[in-house]
Amino acid sequence: MKQLHYYPSTAAMVPHIVLEEIGVPYQRVLVDRLQNAHKAPAYLKLNPNGLIPVLVDGDLVLYETAAICLHLSDMHPDARLVPPLGTAGRAHFYKWLMWLTNTLQATLITYFYPERSVAPGNAAGAAEVKAQAEAKVGGLLDQLDAELARHGGPWFAAEQYSALDPYVFTLCRWTRNFQSPAARTRPHLGPYLQRILARPAVLRVFETEQIAQPWV
Repeated sequence: MKQLHYYPSTAAMVPHIVLEEIGVPYQRVLVDRLQNAHKAPAYLKLNPNGLIPVLVDGDLVLYETAAICLHLSDMHPDARLVPPLGTAGRAHFYKWLMWLTNTLQATLITYFYPERSVAPGNAAGAAEVKAQAEAKVGGLLDQLDAELARHGGPWFAAEQYSALDPYVFTLCRWTRNFQSPAARTRPHLGPYLQRILARPAVLRVFETEQIAQPWV
């Protein structure tokens, strides 16, 4: 049986939603970040970077959120969470998946952990890094909003719900407490996030992870 090593409200929410959408049996394994379980030797054998999530699928041990989502989508084509190989839709799926993990998520990580980008004890430098990251995230959220406006469909890949949607949703909800306008305030992202939140698979994940309101 597949095992998802997760912690609530982290990037693990993305493959957690994907697994619920696919509807296959799987086991959740809590990695308690509050106890530094993600830095423990046993977990580092699964992911030497000490990051969450990890998917264990038989003999396969896979980390990196985007890779996990792509693997799950490819292994369960009946769920239709990824466009067919060799199509323009598949190419754009790759583009946005890489953009989400390498651009938006990376910038959000800088926002939440600005001290990693400065010398120890440089509080003023960390505050500047945080402010710059928040401003950059604002522009990236505008880019997401513009893409939804461009095609006018209900989901990020237009008419077909895909593995991009849980990823966009999860990263957007990370902005819910921003001082600058959160993702939900944008004219196309706001209704889009509510559509995703109404999906039964997403609601099951919020219930399972015991996440309190506000959800977005």
